[in-house]
Amino acid sequence: MSDVVIDASVALAWCLPDEGSEYADRVLVALKGQTVLVPAVWALEVANAMLVAERRKRLKEPEILRFVALLEGLSILEDHQTVGESVGNVLPLARDYGLSAYDAAYLELAIRTNAQLATLGRALQKAARRSGIAILP
Repeated sequence: MSDVVIDASVALAWCLPDEGSEYADRVLVALKGQTVLVPAVWALEVANAMLVAERRKRLKEPEILRFVALLEGLSILEDHQTVGESVGNVLPLARDYGLSAYDAAYLELAIRTNAQLATLGRALQKAARRSGIAILP
């Protein structure tokens, strides 16, 4: 299997009981022994979603700690680009596919590394297919 880019929606489905999905569960199983690629924004996006969920009483600290331990058990490699490279690579994709800059960052990383993409986002799935990127089944 090639490397896999996972977006925050998939990871958060592992953490938020009301957002769980069979797809996200299958992705987690498929990631055993695989390198997981994420753009630099991923950790902050995930952390912010957990913070909001905690403030809204959707998550408690023990659940967050279990989720962080799960993430630490994966081989997650955070991608780094210069600011100029990141903005220069992401903006055209966001424009061309009608994506947010965040979603375009996942697509850009998958394109640049020729990795499969795991996402629950419909717009990102559509953009990935249009750009020739495989969605992790």
